[in-house]
Amino acid sequence: MKFALKPLLVAVGASLLAGSVLAADSRPGYADPDNWPQYHRSYNAWRYSPLAQINKTNVKKLKVAWIHQPGNITHGLQATPIVLDGVLYYISADNNAWAVDAATGKTIWHYTAKLNPIAKQAFYAAASRGVTVGRGKVFIGSLDGRFIALDQKTGKELWSTQLTDPKTQYGALFSAPPQLAGDVLFGGTTGGDQPIAGKIYAVNADTGKPVWTFDVIKNDPASWPGDSGKVGGGSAWMPGTYDESSDTIYIGTSNAAPDYYTPGREGDNKYTATLLAIDPKTGKLKWHRQEIPHDTWDFDSAYEALLVKKDGKDVIVHLNKSGFVFVMDKKDGALENVWQFAENMNWAKGIDPKTGALIEPRRPQPGKRELLCPNLLGARSWNHGAYNPGTGLWYSHAMEVCNEVVSGKDDPSNLTAISSLSLGIDEIKLVPPPNGKKPDGRLDARDPLTGKVKWSIRYELPPLSSVLTTAGGLVFTGDMEGRLYAYDADNGKELWRFNAGSGARGGPVSYAVKGKQYIVIPTGLGSHAPGFLAGAFPQIKDLPGGAALIGFTLE
Repeated sequence: MKFALKPLLVAVGASLLAGSVLAADSRPGYADPDNWPQYHRSYNAWRYSPLAQINKTNVKKLKVAWIHQPGNITHGLQATPIVLDGVLYYISADNNAWAVDAATGKTIWHYTAKLNPIAKQAFYAAASRGVTVGRGKVFIGSLDGRFIALDQKTGKELWSTQLTDPKTQYGALFSAPPQLAGDVLFGGTTGGDQPIAGKIYAVNADTGKPVWTFDVIKNDPASWPGDSGKVGGGSAWMPGTYDESSDTIYIGTSNAAPDYYTPGREGDNKYTATLLAIDPKTGKLKWHRQEIPHDTWDFDSAYEALLVKKDGKDVIVHLNKSGFVFVMDKKDGALENVWQFAENMNWAKGIDPKTGALIEPRRPQPGKRELLCPNLLGARSWNHGAYNPGTGLWYSHAMEVCNEVVSGKDDPSNLTAISSLSLGIDEIKLVPPPNGKKPDGRLDARDPLTGKVKWSIRYELPPLSSVLTTAGGLVFTGDMEGRLYAYDADNGKELWRFNAGSGARGGPVSYAVKGKQYIVIPTGLGSHAPGFLAGAFPQIKDLPGGAALIGFTLE
């Protein structure tokens, strides 16, 4: 008996030691393991939990601990929850914010924003992708163009600052949560496809008083001839990240507008399709990397700025909608590498990995039908990938879908409504790739610096969920049909599956309450992406909507 007991005690001791080491580890991405304190959990955008109580050997025992249903299902649940000290905060349709007991799913408080009725007219109405929590407050970017601060304990509104004019800015609104950089709260609006000039706004997080505004469109006739910049798009519609070690905001901007019609905006169209590094105190630009100069394909640069090490230094790994990933030096944006993420890519011959120059780009010609890959949603939609420092792999979804486009000049009479988009098209539809290839989606495990694939899983429909990875050697995600998965982070083997009933669009998270680890996954298919994708996948039209936040734990 003592011989059987000794290895058991050693195993238990090792497990406890591993837990204590993780809990005490202050390295970026490891600190504060019991909480999910910000949008990507840590400023390096890893979406990695250092918790390992739920692991490869026991994940099959994962069961529902609780379900929280907000009751409104328009555009599903797109948020990534925030978890601090046993309380979970998230947002559902029409800016309904919630504080929930993270162990039971019981509502603590509920806030409903009193929105300007004009918000209903905006193209991106209803949807919101999260809240930010800090400084004793819960912050919301509203659907009528405001930053709002709530009391973290009660949900009572503390201040509200109007930053956009929905009437004159075609319903420009905050669909993503503004982020904190010390006492500065910053974020950008929708509007890459709208005839406006994109801006990034910053306010004092404690008072709501505006502190600076960054104009994305550079006032340079060589970059924006004539008045083209006044309607040039370029909004920063996804959350940026704040790196305290360098006191820098990293945030990406969207495509130039009109998306596909370029006559009249000849030039590089700075700073659209660009990753910006901004001083949070002044709003001044530190450096920039324009990934797609003179973008004519709707290839935003709005996605997460993943921070990893390369030869001992920090580099940013940045996926662009174009199907390419840019690896650049964190301190100045100097290019380290460019690698191809999309399997089907025909809009150019490639991108020079040393200079970033586009190689023989194929720009849409007015009136001519073009088959372009990837499609306007990108080689991946905005749903985020995750990086596991244990495996050194980046896990990200992808879609292999193209679009057929006929470029055309916008008719001014069609740009009078607040919901108007400036796409510069006569026609557009999403279609399969050329040469008889089947459209589909996948989850890749890759080296983020080189793009080398370790493993890949194919899906009939492109998954739109973000990804979570953990120290337990797991990768969590969901598909459009409502199946939730846990995979082995090393080899992609499916270890657990749950049928949620409606597809996943938000961000899975993990945290612990009183020593017990939870996995929480937002479900409820939504956003405009499924509607666009239905052109290539007609069965999407029959998928059910929904909105349910599901918490899982071990039996």
